[in-house]
Formats: sequence, structure tokens, C-alpha cells
Amino acid sequence: MKQPETDLSGKTAMITGASSGIGRVTALELARMGAHLVLVCRSRERGEETVREIREKTGNDQVDLMLADLSSQKAIRQVAAEFLARNLPLHVLLNNAGIVNLRRELTVDGIEATFAVNHLAYFLLTVLLLNRLKESVPARIVNVASDAHAWGTMKFDDLGGERNYGLRQSYGQSKLANILFTYELARKLDGTNVAANCLHPGAIGTGLGKNNGLLGRIIVPIVGLVLKTPEQGARTSVYLASSPDVEGVNGKYYVDCREVRSSAESYDQGAARNLWEVSAKMTGVGA
Repeated sequence: MKQPETDLSGKTAMITGASSGIGRVTALELARMGAHLVLVCRSRERGEETVREIREKTGNDQVDLMLADLSSQKAIRQVAAEFLARNLPLHVLLNNAGIVNLRRELTVDGIEATFAVNHLAYFLLTVLLLNRLKESVPARIVNVASDAHAWGTMKFDDLGGERNYGLRQSYGQSKLANILFTYELARKLDGTNVAANCLHPGAIGTGLGKNNGLLGRIIVPIVGLVLKTPEQGARTSVYLASSPDVEGVNGKYYVDCREVRSSAESYDQGAARNLWEVSAKMTGVGA
């Protein structure tokens, strides 16, 4: 990735899922721009190793680690409260963490894990930090979605796939939810100088999916031979988080640093409002 020229000195950026893949590369690039980074990671060991690497490679010592398992709403609330207690501004919130599950699993909250981590974690963390973002304007919210959103549809009568679970629908629905959430959030933020946008990073050769036992560990490296590198995949995340070119742009979907149209269902405002209401009920915030 080309050395960035944007100066983010004095800006604070929080990145979830920052210890691997495109999250890690995005963190490295924003650190090179001088941002104060807050990395939200599940593993202390991997998180601390990421902090060390970023500090060594960039010379930027303003890299903090916060631990949270984003499948747990309690953990999300704790990390948000801890951040707010530090009285730091928040100029960029980059919701990046995600999972893929071959089999249906439930979180500690009793929610299907793919929907919980890929969508509800974005929703809950964003809502909890929204006032701080508004206090820090201009600010940006960047949601990592996927073109896999076209695989799924919002099954509001069976969001957790209890009656009929499949990887394609489950993951696709969660990524569609990312886009619907972004568009509805952008409408709610109109005029606040906080912008919300989302992106498809491309098909990336990362560890995503390796949690699915032997099959996942075998398939992911093979498929990765024909995928983008994390460095290539992180470009649009970095662009939306930092580029002056998108200052003031709100409620858009990007691929390869260009605005494109998402699927027809993603523009259904009724579905977006319904998703917001359901998400607020499932998390107890943002109604």
C-alpha cells in the first residue's frame, strides 16, 4: 500500500477486529498518518503483538489496546464505557470485525453468532459512542460490509436461522444488515457533520472462516490463493476513514475506493427502519 499523505495528527480512530487481516492493515496505515488509535481486539496476545508492530513500523506510540469479545453485548458495553471514561474525542469509528460460521452457533446472549457479531455489534457499539462522535465533528463511521450482501435477504421472522440455517444466507443477511444499518444511520445523522458509509473490501485472503474446524482451515488457504491481499483489501477502509475526497459524503457504498450501487433490497427504507427497531430491541439501545 502506498505511503499515505493525509495527516490525521490529533484525530482518534477506533477499529474493531484490528489484530488481523484488513483491520490490522487499516490500523497500520492510519497510524502512519498520525492518528491516535484505539484497537478493539478479542485476544490480548494478538492485540499486544499488533500494538508492538504498529509502534515499531510507524514510530507512532499513540496506539491503545482495548479487549472485547464482540459476540457479547456486555463486553461491548464495557469497552464503550471504558473508552468514554477516557474523555477522548472520537473522529473515526471503523466497524470491521466479522465472522463466518458453517454451523449455527449461539452467543452468550442466546443470539445467532453471525448476526450478533457482524451486525448487532456494529449497531450497539455505534449507538453507544454516537454522542461522542457528534461531539468530535467532523467525524466518520465506516462499516465494512461485503458484496455478499446480495446473497442474503432480511428474514425478519427468522433472523437467527433457527428454522433454516445456511452459511450463504446467514452471512449474506448480516452483510445486507450492515448496509441497511449504514443507510438508516446516515439518514438519522443528516446535518450533524457525522458521516456514515460502508464498503466491500473485495474477497480477501485473511483468516476469516478458519474458525470452522478442519474444513475451514483447509479451504480458506486454498481459496486465498486467488483473493486480494489484506493490503489491497484495506484500501477502501483507509480511504473512507481518512481521505479529504469523501469529506461530507454520507450514506454511500464503496468498492475499490469508488461509490457504487448496492443491491436493490439494500435501498428498502422500510426494511432499514424495521432492522433498526429490531436491533434496538435486541440490544436495548437506540430506539
